[in-house]
Amino acid sequence: MDTTREIIRMANQIAGYFQSYPQDEAVTETAGHIRTFWEPRMRQRLLDHSSAGGEGLHEIVTRAVERLRVPPVGSA
Repeated sequence: MDTTREIIRMANQIAGYFQSYPQDEAVTETAGHIRTFWEPRMRQRLLDHSSAGGEGLHEIVTRAVERLRVPPVGSA
């Protein structure tokens, strides 16, 4: 199994769920879901794939990754 392809598929499914929301809210909710429910290794693989060009990622995921790169408010 190609783990990166699975990560892309799962991230795109999340974005697909939220795509009917207003754009900014969809991005926020997608990033929040990934931050809350994905284990750190999964998030890191997504960030790495995005840094390598992000081929196959939904636009909402691409924008959500930008938010994932910034630590959440209140974390040190």
